[in-house]
Amino acid sequence: MKKSMNTLLLGLVFFSLQAQTDKKAQDIQSIKDMCGCYKVNFKYTETFAPEIDYEKHMDYTSGALEWAELIEDKSGKLSIQHLLVINDTMVIKHWRQDWLYENQDVFYYDKDNQWRFKTLPKDAVKGQWTQKVYQVDDSPRYSGSATWIHADGKHYWENKTDSPLPRREYSKRSDYNVMQRGNRQEITDYGWVHEQDNDKVIREDGAKDVLLAQEKGYNTYVKVDDAQCKAAQNWWKENQKFWAKVRKSWDKIYDRDTPLKLAKSIDKKPLFMHMYPVEKANGGKKEIMAVLEKFIETENNKTAPSEGK
Repeated sequence: MKKSMNTLLLGLVFFSLQAQTDKKAQDIQSIKDMCGCYKVNFKYTETFAPEIDYEKHMDYTSGALEWAELIEDKSGKLSIQHLLVINDTMVIKHWRQDWLYENQDVFYYDKDNQWRFKTLPKDAVKGQWTQKVYQVDDSPRYSGSATWIHADGKHYWENKTDSPLPRREYSKRSDYNVMQRGNRQEITDYGWVHEQDNDKVIREDGAKDVLLAQEKGYNTYVKVDDAQCKAAQNWWKENQKFWAKVRKSWDKIYDRDTPLKLAKSIDKKPLFMHMYPVEKANGGKKEIMAVLEKFIETENNKTAPSEGK
């Protein structure tokens, strides 16, 4: 009887481990399904405001071709670089998303271009994937941990987290300073969709967050032939080594327990514009780090970053 019980327990453990392995494989496949060439449509509309005199801002729509390339594929980590293709020839480095399995180290946006780093409990991230999203210059944007769901023929991941203002409003609005992003990324039969339910929030020290308005975002990624993104593929081949150096430089900065605060601009130019000449000259880690350190605000470096604000 005892032997039978032990055999049964071993069998249950085996099936449990096999189920976890199969689930992780499904997760990985869903993440990789976001790679390729896509016709993208971006749509945003404000849907609600608690104050009756709030004046709704105009809807935002845009579209482009986008190439999403898997640039890192390791055990427990996948990294996808997005590149915009304009008029079939012009390529713009876009956002990057890293996916880490059962990751405990995350960064959360506070406000005023400041991020706080936090270690999550091991049991809280079991079976989950952290999505870390980075800006065009590989500076931080937002991150969050959640479980990929595979049920009823659907494959999706959703999470709520704080972020800076989106680039479409970053230089145009100052009536709120934090976007609480409700992100849902779902694989579809045509590609994938990034659905958002966002809160535009006013955040001040020592005060409760104030909701200014809510917004719906619906970004569709429709798969097209990879040949349509040939310009982006060629651009990445020529520039990937430089941006690998940028990522490694940022990794040194991210390896910290204290908050990270970045200047919004220096000499009236944001960080990505300071990166252009370094990229053009194929600068090394020393030149890259020199630019990044100018934007990092510390107790000993508060005057220089404020020049362009």
